Amino acid sequence: MSPPAKPPYWDAAIAHLSAIDPILKRLITAYPGIHLTRRSDPFTTLARAIVGQQISVKAAQAIWDRFVSASGGTGEPVRLEPVRVARMRLPALNKVGLSGRKSEYLRDLARHFVDGKLDPAQWPALDDEALIEALIDVKGIGRWTAEMFLIFHELRADVFPLDDIGLQKAIALHYFAGRRRARRTLERLGRRWRPYRSVATWYLWRSLDPIPVEY
Repeated sequence: MSPPAKPPYWDAAIAHLSAIDPILKRLITAYPGIHLTRRSDPFTTLARAIVGQQISVKAAQAIWDRFVSASGGTGEPVRLEPVRVARMRLPALNKVGLSGRKSEYLRDLARHFVDGKLDPAQWPALDDEALIEALIDVKGIGRWTAEMFLIFHELRADVFPLDDIGLQKAIALHYFAGRRRARRTLERLGRRWRPYRSVATWYLWRSLDPIPVEY
């Protein structure tokens, strides 16, 4: 099996960031040969994000596995069909370990795909903010989840998730001697990394956890 494709902007991004920021240059050099990768289809990726909210990784995996089985997921990576999930009854969703709230969230997500409110074919024409707005119309998807989706699935190059605790911690560690700074300070720092703030964020995450997360 061939390795996952590298985002088309990746080499240009790391060259640019290395040239303008010595701290990022050091981080990029420290983690060679790895990059963002897309793992699954949009619906399955978002469904998994909802399942994993506010519970441990171990618990999320167990519930996810049962949910995939109950909803007829197929393939490797797993692919779920929105129509099938939209038709699932709440007791069936509760039975796999999903809370009543998450069950409603998953059905709402499925309905958004079935009725075309979320249509991946239209997303390339949307800028980042427009796509985030479309995603947060789904119950259970907030701005942070939408930003993670844009970075890890849509491979958008210039997303800057300022509410992410890991990003805040890494910036404090590398740029401010461990001291947290106000949001406006982070925004100002991030401006120098445009148009590759997703890539800068990804390497700052690597400095805290060298193993890349896949969504």
